[in-house]
Amino acid sequence: MEKDKKKTRFIYQPEYPGGPKELTKFLYAQLRYPKEAFDASIEGTVYLEYDIDHQGLVVGCRILKGIGHGCDEEAMRVAKLLKFDVARNRGVHVLFHQKLRVQFKKPKEKPVKQPAPVTTMEVSYTVTPTTPAKSEEQQPAKTTYSYTVNL
Repeated sequence: MEKDKKKTRFIYQPEYPGGPKELTKFLYAQLRYPKEAFDASIEGTVYLEYDIDHQGLVVGCRILKGIGHGCDEEAMRVAKLLKFDVARNRGVHVLFHQKLRVQFKKPKEKPVKQPAPVTTMEVSYTVTPTTPAKSEEQQPAKTTYSYTVNL
């Protein structure tokens, strides 16, 4: 009979939920090709390093090698959206450093400008009785309601 092996690591690295494939899927789902880079036909890879705190949040980000034209800023924005699962490291709060590369390939069509969201919606309606009144004295006045919803 062999004894159960004891865990040999003191500190465990954070992991993205779902693994590296889900991390890549999330990155490219959130990534928006910058208009300035599209106009200049810029393609390439941005290399960056980011810091993960003890809660699994990205707290710092640095560009190691960038390509400019707004791609560096976009890669940093997407990296700061990441959320990791961090093991309890025996009560020690550790700041982890990880590296990431984000590829920018020029899309076939021009980036679509997002339509402006609707900011105001107005609704008006009038309430009228369903049964006809017998005389004008008994007929209730028509009531009009108006609502404004700001989004």
